[in-house]
Amino acid sequence: MPPPEPADTRTQYGALCWRAGREGIEVLLITSRDTGRWVIPKGWPIDGLSPEASAAREAWEEAGVEGQADTHCLGLYSYDKGLGRGEGPKRQTVPCVVAVYPLQVSALAGSFPEEKQRRRKWFRPRKAARKVAEPELQALLANLDSRAVFPGKTAGGA
Repeated sequence: MPPPEPADTRTQYGALCWRAGREGIEVLLITSRDTGRWVIPKGWPIDGLSPEASAAREAWEEAGVEGQADTHCLGLYSYDKGLGRGEGPKRQTVPCVVAVYPLQVSALAGSFPEEKQRRRKWFRPRKAARKVAEPELQALLANLDSRAVFPGKTAGGA
């Protein structure tokens, strides 16, 4: 099968959910529904919402995150999205590029739409980088610097 053409690539919006911890920035990872791997909340564009608002909606549905998404994109990463149910060679995949927006978490809800399908856990950025599978997302997390990534906000006073 030939590699997909660039026109076949789809866009998703992701939320890098963060908070100020005692030792600096912490990021929230969730498990995917199908494989249980660690990921960030992400999803398809939502009609009528900006990219960062779409990312915030996904963060609510997938992780119960309440907070404010920033308008600047932190970076991009790519992955192959499995479509449909099941495993094996018949499962269709589509290449996706995820635009990642920082979202400062003000609260985590105890009840949210996908709470029974996912786990969520806070990590320091370098440890989070080791948990995710996508190389570009690993690099984004490993190089997270609160002053550069979150202008006007610092780990100690976010």
